[in-house]
Amino acid sequence: MTLEEKLQNLPSNAGVYQYFDKNNRLLYIGKAKNIKNRVKSYFQFTPILAPSSQLSYRISKMISEVANLEYIIVPNENDALILENSLIKQLKPKFNILLRDDKTYPYIYIDTTETFPRLEITRKVLKGKGIKYFGPFSTGARDMLDSIYEILPLVQKKNCIKSGKACLFYQIGKCLAPCEDKISQEEYQKIIDKALYYIYNKTKLVEDIKIKMEKLSGDFRFEEAMVLRDRIKTIEKSELKSTLDFANFENIDLFAVQIDGLRGVVVKMFIRDGKLISASHNFINTTEITELEDIYKTAIVNYYANEIPTVPNEIILPIELKNNEELENFIVSRFGKKIALNTPKVGKKKELILMALRNCDELLKIDNNYTNKDIYISIKELFKLYKLSYRFECFDNSHIMGQATVGSMVVWDNDEFIRNDYRLYNLSSKDEYGQMKEMLTRRVEKFKENPPPDIWIIDGGKTLLTLAYDILESVGVSIDVVGIAKEKIDAKANRAKGGARDILYTKDEVFRLEPSDKRLQFIQRLRDEVHRTAISFHKKQKRKEDKQISLLSIKGIGEVKVRKLLSYFGTFEAIKNTNKGQLQEVLNEKDANILLQYFKSKE
Repeated sequence: MTLEEKLQNLPSNAGVYQYFDKNNRLLYIGKAKNIKNRVKSYFQFTPILAPSSQLSYRISKMISEVANLEYIIVPNENDALILENSLIKQLKPKFNILLRDDKTYPYIYIDTTETFPRLEITRKVLKGKGIKYFGPFSTGARDMLDSIYEILPLVQKKNCIKSGKACLFYQIGKCLAPCEDKISQEEYQKIIDKALYYIYNKTKLVEDIKIKMEKLSGDFRFEEAMVLRDRIKTIEKSELKSTLDFANFENIDLFAVQIDGLRGVVVKMFIRDGKLISASHNFINTTEITELEDIYKTAIVNYYANEIPTVPNEIILPIELKNNEELENFIVSRFGKKIALNTPKVGKKKELILMALRNCDELLKIDNNYTNKDIYISIKELFKLYKLSYRFECFDNSHIMGQATVGSMVVWDNDEFIRNDYRLYNLSSKDEYGQMKEMLTRRVEKFKENPPPDIWIIDGGKTLLTLAYDILESVGVSIDVVGIAKEKIDAKANRAKGGARDILYTKDEVFRLEPSDKRLQFIQRLRDEVHRTAISFHKKQKRKEDKQISLLSIKGIGEVKVRKLLSYFGTFEAIKNTNKGQLQEVLNEKDANILLQYFKSKE
């Protein structure tokens, strides 16, 4: 069926539609209350099928590339909004806006129904009528809480009260032993009140931590003092300097967006009980002309799609959104109440918006100083990539003679390695192709909770590059892939041969760049990091495996036989859970009986 025929036969239901180009790469995902009316509005049908003359430049450019479309019908417009948001994260279309920072933020909470309550951290909405939340906190929540417990003699552990007996914390002065009734509820509540005061008064918290740090230092307890010093740095970094103070108990969320060339930034600020408590930001790659209103809507849906313990009374924005009825309906469906989306013109809320926009400007200035910005652009031009790449994921595997086979993924985003996003894999495949397939397959299975990057870098040649594209195509994701491999000398890609050079591969071309080429050096830096990480993990697993082998080695079953079993079954757990028949496929009947008897004796 041609594109025009599909356009003429669209349903009138609510749903999500997807546009593809001539190479079947996903261009755009949209939602509609009526798919037929929305999609047909993008086109004019006479004298030929073409983009509608009423479209903006960005949308017209996109429609000019459309060669095919698909759609998914859902019960209502709200379901379409949620499905659209989920698919955009997973499939990463060229013309949609993707905000990576859609995580849930930590909250500090207290269960007021407990006799002697504690402060805890959560990212989830907990059951219980007496639970009070403080946050969200973009950074520093754990450091704040640890510092509060360092200064105040609160109940230090969950099970302390249940024990009914004073413990070491009482002896060292970090707890007043309410478990033995050494402090009344009324006196303990005063300590809790001070702890809650610290949460919204970080300056006072830092002052008191410094006093504690100086005391530790004076007692020559320097390591403990250094821990407090590092906490102070984190808390000070998260502290927001603002003299604005709103009406008591007013909860407000603020979103501010600025765009500068190919980059944009979203700033979120959170006011709780009338005080500005935290802010966060994330950058956006605007490789195409982007409409500001689209970014605001995406940011709002991304954030409120997560469960949040504290729902604001109001959401404030620097601009008025047109046709925001769908957003308001979405929020009502999420939280069971209407939350106003307002654009203040005067007063403290207007001042807060101006402060947020100034923060956007400063962040973009810093972002424009990235040392690798020109590299990103030149890499796109050299490899003829689908779009500009800022976030890279690089993959490699490591093993010795099939032992302790592991894989590694490292992440580079905006001028730095993001070590918290690294992933390590224990692999069962016996050959390099199977190992890479296993690793990449496991990665794409996580796209829903951890969206794909802009580009993959694969340590391997053309075969592994093709494998990567096949795996991405199987889940409908359109991101670029570049392979890096050693040039073969005498039919061997020998790293020890001084003449061997790295070759770069894309789907259509092979690149032999000079060693001094900055683009090659950048890709090599990623490859070297993933190689280092994979080898480090392999050594760790190898030591663990060798230890298990020595433990399993029993009379009649030596190391050679154990390694033979491990090579066949993959893991020690699999060996333990197998049966006699399967063991005899690797060893003889006598050895199989010895092993089974050994496992039985250990039960």
